Amino acid sequence: MSLPRRGAPDLGDARDRIVAGASSAAAMLEESLAAAGTPPCRHTFVRRFDNQARAAAAAVDTLHAAGAPLPPLAGLAVSIKDLFDVAGQPTTGASAALADAPPATADCPAVARLRAAGAALVGHTNLSEFAFSGLGLNPHHGTPANPVTAALDATPRAPGGSTSGGAVSVATGAAWAALGSDTGGSIRIPAAFQGLVGFKSTQSLVPLDGCIPLSSSLDTACAITRSVADAVRMHAILAARTPRPAVRPLEGLRLAVPRTLMLDGLDDHVAAAFDAALAALSAGGARIVEINLPELAELATLNAAGGLPAAESWTWHRRLLAERGARYDPRVAARIRRGETMSAADYLDLLHARRDWIARVQAAFAGFDAALSPTVPIVAPPLAPLEADDKLFFATNALVLRNPAVVNFLDGCALSLPCQPPGTLPVGLMLWAPAFADDAVLGAALQVESALTAREA
Repeated sequence: MSLPRRGAPDLGDARDRIVAGASSAAAMLEESLAAAGTPPCRHTFVRRFDNQARAAAAAVDTLHAAGAPLPPLAGLAVSIKDLFDVAGQPTTGASAALADAPPATADCPAVARLRAAGAALVGHTNLSEFAFSGLGLNPHHGTPANPVTAALDATPRAPGGSTSGGAVSVATGAAWAALGSDTGGSIRIPAAFQGLVGFKSTQSLVPLDGCIPLSSSLDTACAITRSVADAVRMHAILAARTPRPAVRPLEGLRLAVPRTLMLDGLDDHVAAAFDAALAALSAGGARIVEINLPELAELATLNAAGGLPAAESWTWHRRLLAERGARYDPRVAARIRRGETMSAADYLDLLHARRDWIARVQAAFAGFDAALSPTVPIVAPPLAPLEADDKLFFATNALVLRNPAVVNFLDGCALSLPCQPPGTLPVGLMLWAPAFADDAVLGAALQVESALTAREA
């Protein structure tokens, strides 16, 4: 198994091999399917789509043989989080409560866009049940152990969630990219824990129809990839738009580092990796400015009653919980049930407070290309203690969600990319900004990735 590293082949490289005739879509797909069957991928897939994936790859090879232009994804393996409808397959949210769900009658828009772009859809991936955890644990289908940390450390560690299986599929080579969702960090946390790239776009840019919701105000359909360039490629497909990442040198970037909240409680390895990344970017000419962002200190109070995820998940789950509550992960059910006690007035007050909060944070971003923060304050934690101890689980879950969830509440966009020294546990560096600054964030991330890779050369 070849785990991803900075400079390792990405989706763009794989497509180039097919275009050049150095390999075929069918051959490259078989490599991905073989990886999906290896021990590091245990518990990664809820269901696999091998036959239809092979048909998609074969169709691309037929196009290539005829001299026709190849679609953007060129028959390469892409995994789908088990929240998104795939025609002919059930969508179960990795939950026993939906184990008997009927097959979807059509692809949801996000999946349809991937299929139209030539993706070989390899399967529905595992996740925290109904996407309600940042750690990736799942008692129904088992939890995939973090394959990247396993190569560095004998202690089985959390994969990150909720898009746990999606990240593992990319880390192990079972997929070149993974479609997932991000409500409070569910793309960026597993990317950070596994040394991958996770881009959360502005929510409204990708349709959420045909996706089991967690929080309709916060959910975002987006992808995990091996590189920032691949994040741009996947965003173009999912958002059906042409991204125009700002082509600016590193010395042209002005980047904010908020001191409030985002730097609290960092473990030593994360703190050292973050400081070293800032030093490398500053040495490369980026202007890095520490700022106070007192609005971030308000979030704990604003979300004290469970926030938008509790209120909005209760709306969708209340009938299913009444009928099949015993089939839920008790930890997930407990978080959803917090929404039962929120009144309509509480919910509307929170929506109004959020709008005011967003306006104030947007004003603080004036003059900056993006902000920089650690994606997650800690490295991937050991798995067994989290499975055994509810108190530890909930405290750790809140900690890993803290930084990335800021961006969802902001209705912003963010990208996590790896910033740790080679051969050490993965650490994510998060670039983030308000809504519709996607191209600015992607452009800055390309420059940051290049600078961090160059320091290792």
